Amino acid sequence: MSTVHTDIVTPAGKVYEGDVHMVCVRSKSGELGILPHHLPIVAPLDIALVRLKHEDEKIVDYVAVHGGFIQVSRNSITILSEAAEKKADIDVERAKRAKAEAEEQLSTLHETSDGYAEAMLKLKRSELRLSTAAIDDAVPEA
Repeated sequence: MSTVHTDIVTPAGKVYEGDVHMVCVRSKSGELGILPHHLPIVAPLDIALVRLKHEDEKIVDYVAVHGGFIQVSRNSITILSEAAEKKADIDVERAKRAKAEAEEQLSTLHETSDGYAEAMLKLKRSELRLSTAAIDDAVPEA
C-alpha cells in the first residue's frame, strides 16, 4: 500500500504530521475519503472528526478539527484549521465545562438573539472534543 504525507496545521502550529494510507474528513458538502494519488481538491471543512488511517488499517489517529479547509495534491494533504486537537491531547474536564456553559447560554437565548450562533459553535466544538476523546482505539472505525 502507498501513503500520502499529511499535515494538520493551526495558527498555533502543526497538530499532526505523518504519512497515512487514508484521510477521512467531513467537508461542507459531505464525507470525503482521500487515498494517495487523489485528484487535487480544496474543500471547506465542518467542525468534525478527522480519521487518519495507517497502512495496516489497525492504527488510526483521531483529530478533532474545528472547521477550516483541506487541500489535497497528488503527494500531500494539508488541513488548515483555526483549532485542532489530537485525541490524546483533549482535556475532557475542560470540554465538559465548555459544554455545560454553552448549554446554559443557549437555554437563555433565542435563535435570533445576539450570542446564539457563538454559543452553538461552542456547544458543537465541546461535543466534538468529548466524542473524539471517547473513541475506543481498539475498534477502528469503518
